[in-house]
Amino acid sequence: MDWQGWFSLGLAATALILMSVGRFGPHLVMMGVLVVLSASGIIDASQTLAGFSNSGLITVVALFVVAAGIHHSGGVDLVVKHLLRSPGTIRSAQARIALPVSLLSGFLNNTPVVATMIPAIHAWSRKIGIAPSKLMIPLSYSAILGGTLTLIGTSTNLIVNGLYKDLTGDEGFSIFSITAVGLPVAVIGLAAMLLVLPRFLPDRKDQQKFGSMREFTLEVAVAFDGPLVGKSVGEAGLRELERLYLVEIERDGSVVTAVPSEERLRGGDRLVFAGDTQAISDLLRINGIVPSVHDDEPSLAKDRAERRLVEAALSPQSDVLGMTIRDARFRDRYGAVVLAVARGGERVSGNLGNIRLKPGDVLLLEARPAFVSRQRYNKDFLLINDLETETPRHDRAWLSWAILVVLVGAAACGVLSMLNASLIGAALMMISGCCSVTQAQKSVDVPVILTIAASFALGAALEETGAAAWLAQNILQLSSGHPLLTMILIYIAVSVLTEVITNNAAAVLIIPVVLSMTSSLGVAPEPFVIAVMMAASASFATPLGYQTNMMVFGPGGYRFTDFVKVGLPMNLFIGLVTVAVIAVLYDIAW
Repeated sequence: MDWQGWFSLGLAATALILMSVGRFGPHLVMMGVLVVLSASGIIDASQTLAGFSNSGLITVVALFVVAAGIHHSGGVDLVVKHLLRSPGTIRSAQARIALPVSLLSGFLNNTPVVATMIPAIHAWSRKIGIAPSKLMIPLSYSAILGGTLTLIGTSTNLIVNGLYKDLTGDEGFSIFSITAVGLPVAVIGLAAMLLVLPRFLPDRKDQQKFGSMREFTLEVAVAFDGPLVGKSVGEAGLRELERLYLVEIERDGSVVTAVPSEERLRGGDRLVFAGDTQAISDLLRINGIVPSVHDDEPSLAKDRAERRLVEAALSPQSDVLGMTIRDARFRDRYGAVVLAVARGGERVSGNLGNIRLKPGDVLLLEARPAFVSRQRYNKDFLLINDLETETPRHDRAWLSWAILVVLVGAAACGVLSMLNASLIGAALMMISGCCSVTQAQKSVDVPVILTIAASFALGAALEETGAAAWLAQNILQLSSGHPLLTMILIYIAVSVLTEVITNNAAAVLIIPVVLSMTSSLGVAPEPFVIAVMMAASASFATPLGYQTNMMVFGPGGYRFTDFVKVGLPMNLFIGLVTVAVIAVLYDIAW
């Protein structure tokens, strides 16, 4: 292997480290890798940009729009309304989630399915008196297992199929090619989940997350004859306080929210601050600030038309990840103020402005009413409290399901390719009004698309330079050329990579290696490729391993160890079941 191969391997290792550290988004890392490979001449322009025109990637984009049509037409609401209802036990509640979510995830990308279900499950948990921590992990795991039922269940399956076709020139897999493996694995996995998880999941009541408003807000007043009267908020020094944020001003029965620095203070203004409540003594030292005269009735406890208290979880695509709350400038960016942060099911104490934001953090925000409508089309937050939301087009709910059924049927019968079926389905969703063009645009997860497209460049470099063949030979030596042992090692490698980087990137990196190995062994590559799809999708052990795990991390009030405790055994169990099912179906000798 020449220097280009070693350079590609080093670049792959660097990308793995950067993505596992989490300081940079996977899409930024993989786009950086693409630029380096292209600039160094290791791959040519066509190989560099091949991922952006891959049929699997375009299919993923179209299916995001199809999922948006199901969501915005109220199609998912039909499922929630008719199947959830009132369970008698925790296990029954989990089963009512698991069955419809796994089926939905088999035919819709499972990421938007979970994003749609989180607010519904959160509200339902309060209604039935079961902690969200008992329901959110089962929601994610059900979506993960359901995604293995068909080729269109996860973006990973489609991307692996697209890369497989590019590298081999074969027709690839049909929509139900992996069902023979995915169905028994999903059934066994869901049964194991329902038997085991109720006992081992934590029971953290959602109401305890933030406690009383008085625990994290404090109120003072502007003295009527003090020196602050007539000054702006900025001039009074109230904007850049070290441990406190000015949330709102109550004045003459009305409220000024997300207070701008130019707002002029008046005598008697009641100022509400969020942050370190121990700083009240520092605040009262400011000349012109006096104790509030309404301590018995906290301002935030009142309902106001000018404000909305919103509980929202930071999504993995949020623009403010890694920033401190002060640097994120929520007031300017979103027209909202952070009152408190919860992580791992408990409120984060200390200096509010210096808290560095992470995916899954649950924020208590005081926002203007328009915040909710804006974030409905934004990837930054998952709104998890029971808010007034845009009314779905319920009259088109059944039409959206009909479009999905026709799409799947046409692809399954070979009338249309998966690409054409998904494109037509996406177009019909917009033409029929199941979702608007704006909603369709907002539904496409751009960071995910960029990560997938850029990953193809690294996969091509590993294949072109011989690095994939070198890795394949080393794995074959470790397995002594035994096909089943080789499959087990492949599954373990993909599973471990998926827990530290994105599942799509892990699968794309491994596929060239797998094809080199199967060529050396002289066996059919299909069962090994299916093993890669399953290993990349069946990621349960950490919140980082799969996007749906990260999405439920904050709403469920989980800690990292909660996933390890229930997810690591699940990873091992599903891995053993998957390899056993593939070995039986494809007659791979034990």
